[in-house]
Amino acid sequence: MPVTITVFENSPDRGRGLARDMPVRWALEEAGLPYDTRAVSMEALKEPRHRALNPFGQIPALQEDGLVLFESGAIVLHIAEGHPGLLPADPGARARAVTWIFAALSTVEPPVIEYSTAMLFERGESWHEQRLPLVLNRLRTRLDDLSARLGGADWLEEDGFTAGDLMMVSVLRRLKGHGVLESYPNLQAHVARGEARPAFRRAFAAQLEMFARNRAG
Repeated sequence: MPVTITVFENSPDRGRGLARDMPVRWALEEAGLPYDTRAVSMEALKEPRHRALNPFGQIPALQEDGLVLFESGAIVLHIAEGHPGLLPADPGARARAVTWIFAALSTVEPPVIEYSTAMLFERGESWHEQRLPLVLNRLRTRLDDLSARLGGADWLEEDGFTAGDLMMVSVLRRLKGHGVLESYPNLQAHVARGEARPAFRRAFAAQLEMFARNRAG
């Protein structure tokens, strides 16, 4: 039976491919796995049926042969471990790729989300101008370190594209249009290489098509 993932019925990202199901879709496409989607409304996210799949009332959740998983990073890791193409065969290289999945979500994403939140939802607050430089400094510290580590390489490890790159690109894409990533040409190029992968394009097209269909309906 195909894998089923839960997705937003009407994604709040308005079709930009930033919803949390996007890296899961991408990983499934990289692995060549067919999958079905179950669209969930914002109201249904909090209902018992969905909380049985994701106790926090979020997306995505994955259902596969009786297995239920939530959290996009855990789902991507599960897909990568069970199918070739997303993790190297060498144990050491494999462990490093897994480390980058955690680094993307635990080290890089928090200041990215903090900055995005400040720019999108806190502009009207009286303390916005005073807080923003602190938020931006925390973000740039992480991006400085990541940029230095990537250097002139195409991917985070010499073994080539891995699930670590998939997750890092997914995180960095949240900065597009904010004017921050432009200061890091190698990180911009890293994102562009990820977005150029056929599997990414298929995943993005599928998410965009569903968004457009639901909006039209």
